[in-house]
Amino acid sequence: MISKNYKPLDESKTYLITGAAGFIGYFLSKKLLDQGCKVIGIDNINDYYDVNLKYARLEKLKPFERFTFIKCDISDKETVTKTFEEYKPNIVVNLAAQAGVRYSIENPDVYIQSNIIGFYNILEACRNNPVDHLVYASSSSVYGANKKVPFSETDFVDNPVSLYAATKKSNELMAYTYSHLYKIPATGLRFFTVYGPLGRPDMAYFGFTKKYFAGKPIKIFNNGDFEHDLYRDFTYIDDIVEGIERLLSNPPVGGNKVAHQVFNIGNNNPEKLMVFIETLEKCFSNTLGKAVVFEKIFEPIKPGDVPATYASTELLERVVGFKPKTSIKEGLQRFADWYCEYYQVK
Repeated sequence: MISKNYKPLDESKTYLITGAAGFIGYFLSKKLLDQGCKVIGIDNINDYYDVNLKYARLEKLKPFERFTFIKCDISDKETVTKTFEEYKPNIVVNLAAQAGVRYSIENPDVYIQSNIIGFYNILEACRNNPVDHLVYASSSSVYGANKKVPFSETDFVDNPVSLYAATKKSNELMAYTYSHLYKIPATGLRFFTVYGPLGRPDMAYFGFTKKYFAGKPIKIFNNGDFEHDLYRDFTYIDDIVEGIERLLSNPPVGGNKVAHQVFNIGNNNPEKLMVFIETLEKCFSNTLGKAVVFEKIFEPIKPGDVPATYASTELLERVVGFKPKTSIKEGLQRFADWYCEYYQVK
């Protein structure tokens, strides 16, 4: 049931999407363009993972006449400001960020540059060029090692266990402050382990697949403890995009409250890591028509990893009538089919 306050997507508005060559950014841009919206895409095409995949995504957006791409790093304040002044976006979706929990331990500088300074530049641009709605990526990692599940938006989130999580919590605080001071309607999205075709190669399911086809064993960071295995709320890309799309035209209303809200977008159905891996093996077996079994090495849990992620999606359902519905069997089968086609695996 959709809330009576829910408004459908407004195709007359201009949408600015940062991180447009990224996984979620590409799929969101395509969904909006398919509906006739005007989309301004920003991305710096950094080499955190294979840039060919980013260019492959952009190639699929190029045929749309209402798509404009600007190669830009959001930490470059001057270019961000000029882009806002020239295109006057109505709705801004900030998905550009340095991703990855483990990488934040190795290379903290880029997280401060992109996730803190970059987001500050977006907030400043929205302040000086008023927008109808700012939607920005947060992360399930803000919940840290919280024991209470499912994670709810009202939970205490002041104990991040990685720098990546700390930057995302900082984004929520920064957005709240700008909403309070400058009346910018803002919505934060706490994503839960997004996966699917054209996904990020640094994600575990993608890495396991690459290792298998390279004839190498996969490393599983759960101590080999199947009884107390890691749980993850794996969320298929189409569900993530539909959740975002429904929120775009539904900014929080100020009045006596600050016009800032935060939503979980997760599957609300966590799976054990080993079940996820077994399902991935079965999906590749289906695609290739032969048994696929990964060689496995079990290692201790990595610093910054959390034992479980599990989203309560009640708020999202109540406000825009949406609950993710794609099973991991369905989602991973689509990934396996895409992977074999894209990398020409026989």
